[in-house]
Amino acid sequence: MLLFVGLGNPTPDSENNRHNIGFKMIDVLNQKFGLTKQKPKFKGLLTTGNISEKKVYAIKPLTFMNNSGICIRELIEYFKIGVEDVTVFHDDLDIDFGKVKAKFGGSSAGHNGIESIDKFIGKEYSRVRIGIGKPKTKASVSDHVLKDFDDDEMLELKKITNNIVNSISILIDKKLDLFSSTVNNK
Repeated sequence: MLLFVGLGNPTPDSENNRHNIGFKMIDVLNQKFGLTKQKPKFKGLLTTGNISEKKVYAIKPLTFMNNSGICIRELIEYFKIGVEDVTVFHDDLDIDFGKVKAKFGGSSAGHNGIESIDKFIGKEYSRVRIGIGKPKTKASVSDHVLKDFDDDEMLELKKITNNIVNSISILIDKKLDLFSSTVNNK
């Protein structure tokens, strides 16, 4: 069993924020692989199905970014999913917009959603860090991550999310370096 987690904030005005890139990933996975209709469970919107012959759960926590770990812990305890079988999709300021890096474990680098997950389940899970870049002006980080993608960025984001789902079997096989290079070179 695998768990895919997309980080974001559940308010309608947050839908196209940079911080909600994880939610967008789960939506694309659901659509591409025909996962079940989203149902509110475990303080999130949960879907299930099969990808690459593996049972998959996909969730968008409704606990807001800073409390994402609460939702994840409840779900993995209920379904007895190993922490090592969790993959979290999230935004990353330290990566240029449009680039993707996957890694296992490590630091939260100040990302509040990742800090919450680390607190509740530990650090031994995979992360797909999707670059949103740093603010071009001296705007605060919170203003940048809570800003909507512009129209050109939305077109690029669609390409990025499609590259990720088209390479998902590499991610499932935990070949994280190969996954990152494949996604970035499409």
